[in-house]
Amino acid sequence: MRIRRTLAGLAVLGLAAGCAPTQSAPAAGGDEKTGTLRVWLFDEANRAPKEATVKEAIAEFKAAHAGVEIDVQWIPVEGRADKFSGAFNDPSNAPDVAEYGNTDAASYVETGALTDLTGDLQSWKEGADLVPSVLETAKVGGKAYGLPWFTGVRALYYRTDIFTELGLTPPKTMAELAETARKIRAKKPDLYGISVGGKYIYAIMPYLWAAGGELAKQDGPRWTSALNTEASKTGITNYASLLKADICPPEQCANLTGTQSITAFAGGKAGMSIGGDFNRKAVEAGAVKGKYAVVPLPGTTEGKIAPAFAGGNLLGVFNASKRRGLGVEFIQLLGGAKYQAKMYQGMGNLPTLASVQQQVSQSDPFLKPFVETVKAGTKFVPVTPSWARIDAQNILPTAVQQIATGGQPVDTALNDAADKMNKAFGS
Repeated sequence: MRIRRTLAGLAVLGLAAGCAPTQSAPAAGGDEKTGTLRVWLFDEANRAPKEATVKEAIAEFKAAHAGVEIDVQWIPVEGRADKFSGAFNDPSNAPDVAEYGNTDAASYVETGALTDLTGDLQSWKEGADLVPSVLETAKVGGKAYGLPWFTGVRALYYRTDIFTELGLTPPKTMAELAETARKIRAKKPDLYGISVGGKYIYAIMPYLWAAGGELAKQDGPRWTSALNTEASKTGITNYASLLKADICPPEQCANLTGTQSITAFAGGKAGMSIGGDFNRKAVEAGAVKGKYAVVPLPGTTEGKIAPAFAGGNLLGVFNASKRRGLGVEFIQLLGGAKYQAKMYQGMGNLPTLASVQQQVSQSDPFLKPFVETVKAGTKFVPVTPSWARIDAQNILPTAVQQIATGGQPVDTALNDAADKMNKAFGS
């Protein structure tokens, strides 16, 4: 599954999985050294490059492990929630190894189905090369339940032709970004200064975090919403200010999702947009091909990069596996430097190993702002199964829409959002 699907849809899928009955205890597995290793991987619209990489890894693995076969099942994105739920409820039908989204991890761990890989990653020779902030996205309760296979972050896309024509330079702060967007809209009223949307939660988050706000705070097992703190209010208000007539009119932009925001930019309807490394093909296929560049999304002060949400997929091992050791070895091969590089070449997936990130960014300048963003430090959603319910209810986007359209004052909208979050948390 490509990052773009991961970021947009995993929380909803996680909700379905998170509602599955939990097992009373993890199923007893084993450590057989021969037999068939069952592997679930996400299907793709264009699976051929991914499948070729996986087949190469399988051949290498089998050559080093006599008596081992590997059976790969390609799981359709649309049906994966039911597939995983079935595995949680009937361990005999569970795979040994599976790919899943990092926002799913908390819900999946709650079922007791996944193996704690903390020690395995610590002893893995390439484990120290995992980008720390990305590794955090695989952790639940301080323990790692997956090997980060690829990640994805967002940065600022901008039209080089328009910037040149209007004598503009890439903004160095969020305030400059808003002012630049106003200038574009004023000079080019047929364009959005920046295409962003009220439903674009992964663009909202960097604004909240850059202002020092948080989605929620944890005290032991208890989570409490932080949307109505002063810092969070500032960040959310800064984002909502982009949804105005002089930048991106709320009647047109309040309902835009992330995909729609990027589609508008790719179609030549905006001077800027916030998009991921995984949006490259869509932009290249649009009207702005050859007329755009990317820089990190700036923070609130010059020289700072706004914290980005770190999306991505993990490779994990099921507790029910009778071949735990083989499963761990296989994900370490497939998730190692050699095959992360091949996955980037075939699928454009941003690696999670720092050395491979550096390698691919040197060979492909487009990736530099995304790698810089990862190095600057990424953030993640609250690591709790409750987040799936919160995300599915569109609590934060709804508050932003209310603020942007004038439907509710900032305090009212964010207090209501915080109350809804706390109900979902059980606070």
